[in-house]
Amino acid sequence: MRIDACVLIGMLALLAAPAAMSQSDPQRPVEPPSQQMTVPPAQQPPQQGQRTQRPPEQAASQPEGAPGKAAQHSAVAEEKSSVTHHSARIGGQEIKYTAAAATYNIKADDGTPKATMFYVAYTKDGVMDMAKRPISFVYNGGPGSASLFTHMGMGPKRVVLTPDGHGMPAPYTVVDNEDSFLDTTDLVFIDAISTGFSRPAPGEAPNQFHGIIADANWFADFIYQYITRNERWASPKFLIGESYGTTRSAELAGVLQERHQIYLSGIALLSSVAFSNWGADNRSEFFLPTYTTTAWYHHLLPPDLQNLTIEQVVQQAREFTHGEYAAALEKGDALPAAERQKVIADLARFTGLTPKYIEETNLRISPLRWFKELERDKRRTIGRLDSRFEGMDADAAGERVEYDPSEASYGGAFVATFHDYVRRELKWDSDAYYTVTANVRPWDQTGNTEVAEVLRAAMTQQSYLKVLVLCGYYDVATPFNGIENTFAHMNLEPPVRKNVSFAYYEAGHMMYIDEKEHHKLHKDVDEFINAGYTR
Repeated sequence: MRIDACVLIGMLALLAAPAAMSQSDPQRPVEPPSQQMTVPPAQQPPQQGQRTQRPPEQAASQPEGAPGKAAQHSAVAEEKSSVTHHSARIGGQEIKYTAAAATYNIKADDGTPKATMFYVAYTKDGVMDMAKRPISFVYNGGPGSASLFTHMGMGPKRVVLTPDGHGMPAPYTVVDNEDSFLDTTDLVFIDAISTGFSRPAPGEAPNQFHGIIADANWFADFIYQYITRNERWASPKFLIGESYGTTRSAELAGVLQERHQIYLSGIALLSSVAFSNWGADNRSEFFLPTYTTTAWYHHLLPPDLQNLTIEQVVQQAREFTHGEYAAALEKGDALPAAERQKVIADLARFTGLTPKYIEETNLRISPLRWFKELERDKRRTIGRLDSRFEGMDADAAGERVEYDPSEASYGGAFVATFHDYVRRELKWDSDAYYTVTANVRPWDQTGNTEVAEVLRAAMTQQSYLKVLVLCGYYDVATPFNGIENTFAHMNLEPPVRKNVSFAYYEAGHMMYIDEKEHHKLHKDVDEFINAGYTR
């Protein structure tokens, strides 16, 4: 997932108070969702009735900067498709498959072209009964990230990195991805509108696509169109989203049901955002276990903790975080001096930071400062997407890091190999610019505080819907303890709660970059999909 510094700060804030995270520019109000948008019941005003069908399309959106004038729509781009045939060794077997790199024009009810969405679909050849073949829709996050990272990490080809996920210099290469999920499910990688090769139609205002509810509606319409054109209505359907893509998946679970009556078999939340409405002290708590795992990895903990397994040290960190530490934060300025000193000493034990620094932070460690502080004495910074990675800044005394050393290490290899692969192997012939990271701000946060409830309602009503939460121990972008607490507070009834499972990896945000962990990821996701439907 490639995102710029402003979006990084915004995503970190998701863990704090999503309701207050609207990135709206006061000089440019965000357009509310148009009347064609389907809003799940949990996000509707109390007086609004449940909407089960797609409402009529209203007047076409106006171009930005042209208020009061009817939108002038140019001729929409012609849909394109490049179909190629391949084979790869995946899951210990040779698999023949068809790849389709293509675009769909997504239209309003009155036939007005609204956007062109690019996707790459991989379907296994020789399947006798497609109704029994699962299909998974895969995308990245950001918001504003194209799908190339998930594509080159989970598709049938993967970029060659070092065993622990560091990038290597050119010439870059791709190899068969022995851990692609294609042995178990067909895969459709989708670029969100404004990212990758996906674009608003000529004359359409981009910001109508940039928001929690709107984004999910356009993805829902794409999925509807795909399964209709490709006769996949009977197939078990799964969503696999990374980072903000997990928020999209939670919202999609409700929108697909309400808008198109599409029910899902399963959702894999990869490096999930904690989509809940918590305060700043909760945010301090949820980052702490990841600080501990990172200090453990870099051998900065005291011997009694350092000698534990990562699972053992994580459990001790959870217990300290939601016990002594949470109680101390709750007391605020009323925390007795002796108790304060004990908490400071224990925080130092679990983080590898000095007691003096922790006291100066008032017991609340900002991740944006922690990246710089943990190994300041070594003149090294810590990665955000993967805290195993170390970087170097020009100013070792500064407060903020200059870049994310994890993303910087492998980003170039992913982008280069995707560009080469999509043109050379998939025969996609286009001069269009592939937008790796789109500026989609302001992102309309309307409905953000109800996303968990949208997912709860979908899981309750779609009684066969299962969720697999995939967490990296060294992911500081979306720390695992946040999503753990999301599910602990979703008020799931026991028959529904049993459909949620967690899997953990000794890697970061993109656990598929690590050689050992992408083997585990493959096993976990294949088992999840195979258990998620009746054969």
